[in-house]
Amino acid sequence: MFTFLKTIWQNKRLLWSLIKNDFRQRYLGNVLGIAWAFIQPTATILIFWFVFQVGFKSQPVDNFPFILWLVAGMFPWFFFAEALSTGTNSIIANAFLVKKVVFRVSLLPIIPLFSALIVHLFFIFFMLGMFLYYGYTPDIYALQLFYYLFALSILVLGLSWITSSVVVFFRDMGQLVSMLIQFGFWLTPIFWSMKMIPEKYHWIIELNPMVYIIEGYRNSMIYHKWFWEDMHMTLYYWSITLTLFVLGGLTFKKLRPHFADVL
Repeated sequence: MFTFLKTIWQNKRLLWSLIKNDFRQRYLGNVLGIAWAFIQPTATILIFWFVFQVGFKSQPVDNFPFILWLVAGMFPWFFFAEALSTGTNSIIANAFLVKKVVFRVSLLPIIPLFSALIVHLFFIFFMLGMFLYYGYTPDIYALQLFYYLFALSILVLGLSWITSSVVVFFRDMGQLVSMLIQFGFWLTPIFWSMKMIPEKYHWIIELNPMVYIIEGYRNSMIYHKWFWEDMHMTLYYWSITLTLFVLGGLTFKKLRPHFADVL
């Protein structure tokens, strides 16, 4: 981990250049360009707000407006889905770096991760603004958002190392990841509350590490609960995340020598 962080620091200028290039390439040819990175999620939230708050007149959840409860769970999922889906294709999309340049290829999944992170930071401040608009002033618990963001980034990086290295040899991996993201969206308590399920089945839902992140964002913004107050879930999350992180690093290291030949 120390060596990896040191490498990131040593290559920070190159990484920043690649991150800016990733933004440009993704929205190249569009009139509004990079603005689409912010417009699309914002439009999605406005649609959901209109459908559920205006159309269905959804009832408050735990005395909080439904739209606030929803965005606290939806924004971290947007980040997870965007970073993982683009991270999965990061090696294939940057094949020229793999084949022709002396470059630490394990840094490639970080590029879409940081691109998604920039957009997500915008939406964190957007969410804080929504809470202020509805009369709820964020307090010290909101600082936990950066802890959960760090925890989510480590999870995504570990998964991206696995998927991005496997997809080079098994191209269907990209489709499988997209399908799992779609299923995961509905199986994770984003639109629905854990209270809707009998408590004896909660442990099944909580096997999904994203539950820890979604509930953590809501604990920070709504329920005012510190992450160490649920040490059982915290230890479970980090045991799964660090296992995936190490497994991802080992998988990437094992398959890395064969990338150039396959690409």
